[in-house]
Amino acid sequence: MSNSHKTGVRVPPAALAVVAAGVAAALHIGKLPPAVPALQSGLGISLVEAGFLLSLIQVASMTLGVFVGLAADSIGLRRSMLMGLVLVSCASLLGGFVGASIHDKAHALPLLLALRALEGFGFLLAVMPGPGLIRAMVPPSAEKAAMGLWGAYMPLGVALGLLAGPAFIAWLDWAGWWWALGLLSAAAAVWVAAVVPSDRLRRSAAAGAAEAWPARLRETASASGPWTLALAFAVYSSQWMAVIGFLPAIYVDAGVPAGWTAALTALAAAMNIVGNVTGGRLLQHGVAPDRLLRWGFVVMALGSVAAFAQIGAPQDALSLPPALRYLAVCMFSLAGGVIPATLFMLGVRLAPGPSTVSTTIGLMVQASSLGQFAAPPFVAWIAHRAGGWQWTWVVTLTCSLLGIALAARLSPALPRRGTA
Repeated sequence: MSNSHKTGVRVPPAALAVVAAGVAAALHIGKLPPAVPALQSGLGISLVEAGFLLSLIQVASMTLGVFVGLAADSIGLRRSMLMGLVLVSCASLLGGFVGASIHDKAHALPLLLALRALEGFGFLLAVMPGPGLIRAMVPPSAEKAAMGLWGAYMPLGVALGLLAGPAFIAWLDWAGWWWALGLLSAAAAVWVAAVVPSDRLRRSAAAGAAEAWPARLRETASASGPWTLALAFAVYSSQWMAVIGFLPAIYVDAGVPAGWTAALTALAAAMNIVGNVTGGRLLQHGVAPDRLLRWGFVVMALGSVAAFAQIGAPQDALSLPPALRYLAVCMFSLAGGVIPATLFMLGVRLAPGPSTVSTTIGLMVQASSLGQFAAPPFVAWIAHRAGGWQWTWVVTLTCSLLGIALAARLSPALPRRGTA
């Protein structure tokens, strides 16, 4: 994956270590859904309480993204990533000890909530510096391919957690699952420490990094590029999470056997990973970023309409056959994957300066988390009112049209230099 025979592009091992660190951090987001049944049976945790455990990371991203980005720019990108990986490792290992030694909800739940919040903070510290580190370490010829790989860190980490979690929990219970992922993120920290150059060696490339954080925040907030990128990330992530997050429920409503729901959902999510890598390759071959964004949003719109739109009353509505509707969902996810790959690359390019890259990425992640937090309940409310999922396409089409408009707004700010 790190090589291209056509372009001769090679992503350096240090950049691959950064991508692996992002995946290791994202695994802590995907580790909880498979553990919900075990938490309920072992500790008596209710579904609502499990929902709080699940959403704490999103709340941290939604409220602290910009400020953690500022902190990463201040303390150094490599140091920030290492601190974040250590925090998620320690929180996960301690959570495993809670699971192994405390067997009543009254004592375990507050500790698990506190540790989950710590994981959320560590996750942000670990992933905010990723694009800036990659840009500092890879040659210009490999930057876009590397950003495509980085754009896949979240769907890959979450998908791996969803797929590997059930088997691991059946083998070692949820506490062992927590321990395993804590050790994995600790190993990622060791790899980053071993191969990523220290922040001191990159000071000349980021001479403004020591600039006071109020000035960096003001510089980022007063520029239009970061806000446009953040809004584009929000309208992408909100519709993707709303569709993929509710696929199991949609399949149940459609009468799909329970054994197929996890596999079909994981495959649809994995298509997003393919889209991320493909987006990096297309950028590498000179496709204009704004054009790639427009293509991504257009296909997402068409895919969601094909998957969900129906003609006629619900009881005798006309729609595509189930296999074609599922194929449309996969195309929706695949095309969507090119969007974060493009936005992360643009976040590095359109940040107001070298000292505000992580702050810009923080704003993007914060907007993305807000979209993921708000859109699924809204889509669920529409489905409840409509008595089915047939109007989901209205939400996704609206998001895609906004994304196309935002891509057009970005167009004048982008250079037209082929693969540069």
